[in-house]
Amino acid sequence: MFVTSEAFVLISVIIIFVLTIGLTVVMLKKYLKTQYLSLFYWSLGIIVFTFAVLLEIIMAANIFSRFLIDFYLFLVAILVNFLALGSFALFGNRKFLFYYNIYSIISIIFFIITLIIYPVGHIIIHHIVFGPLPLMIVISSSAITFPAAVLIIIIAAISYRKSKNAKLLSIIAGVLVVSTAGTLYIAAIPVFLYYAEFIGIVLLWVGFK
Repeated sequence: MFVTSEAFVLISVIIIFVLTIGLTVVMLKKYLKTQYLSLFYWSLGIIVFTFAVLLEIIMAANIFSRFLIDFYLFLVAILVNFLALGSFALFGNRKFLFYYNIYSIISIIFFIITLIIYPVGHIIIHHIVFGPLPLMIVISSSAITFPAAVLIIIIAAISYRKSKNAKLLSIIAGVLVVSTAGTLYIAAIPVFLYYAEFIGIVLLWVGFK
């Protein structure tokens, strides 16, 4: 494991936070202009991501509690879910979108229940969200994030094959990277969390500029 300084982590997440706020403004303006449903869900996802990064700043300063950690894990899960819903909306099949919304509601309720029942404990190490989670929380969060990530990849391939739009490819790549970034706190090198978040935001900026 790499030992990271508080200053490095704080600077990293503050930069990501500023970029994310700017991206949120850009995406909301595009949604208000076009009224595309995909942009609506993606905008919600990036707003959730902004709050998640804000919590990373707070926890990097060694300010945390069980509630903040649980809330962070919840935000990461629904972030991935919103990004997947945006990809579904881009695909244009409202029937699939409806069924996925039902699945999302059920899986999110299951995840909330497991967060309440199974205490996460202290997972802030070297100012980074990093550490093992209770098995049931891993299962319930994976029920949200794993299908979402798979669907994002599949829909990205189909959408790019149809449009051959380089900016769309950058957007989808950014969505995919951001959607997986929140799960990297269990990786052998947890600082990858911030690298992934930064790369994902840059890809989205390129796609939406």
